[in-house]
Amino acid sequence: MGKAADNKQQKRDALLNTAFSLFTTKGLHNTSISDIVEQAGVAKGTFYLYFKDKYDINNKLVVHRATMLFDAAMARMKEHDLKDCREKLLFIIDDIIDALTENKLLLMFISKNLGLGFFRFTVENAGITEHPTIHNAYQVFVDEIGDTVQDPKLMLYLIIELIGGSIYSSILYEQPVSITELKPHLYKTINGIIDQFSSGS
Repeated sequence: MGKAADNKQQKRDALLNTAFSLFTTKGLHNTSISDIVEQAGVAKGTFYLYFKDKYDINNKLVVHRATMLFDAAMARMKEHDLKDCREKLLFIIDDIIDALTENKLLLMFISKNLGLGFFRFTVENAGITEHPTIHNAYQVFVDEIGDTVQDPKLMLYLIIELIGGSIYSSILYEQPVSITELKPHLYKTINGIIDQFSSGS
């Protein structure tokens, strides 16, 4: 990466990090673009080079933070000799849940976007250009599954929706049970979804 490109990336990262700080302390509606650029130390014109408005940066920030979680989980997965796609998927899920358990602020921020929004951004649209790691991993996963699973895209969507809808209260409030108690049931259900989509089922 050249100096100019590196400088642009630093400014974009500064805007994203500042927006995250403000959105999680003041809230999206109580944060203005002026608040973001002032605290990030960049000109307002610079903001519009990367984002349309504060809702656009919020959407991209969700994907940015979720992708960071996924990238970290992928890196840790590669430290283990996992051959089976199901094992790889469950490892990544478990790693991300543990990370969100440790970072409840991040969980609260991205919880409403773990499903369709995250899926569309990272797998179908923005993921191709802005977040190639997760998009490429998705393609590799689909290629590895081959003919063993019917409609892997729908299967992954259902799994992501299940996770997003079930872990929030469990992690934050231990309701209806703690995340430790929930995990075995969650993973059993995920395995059931995979079995349901497996060819020949």
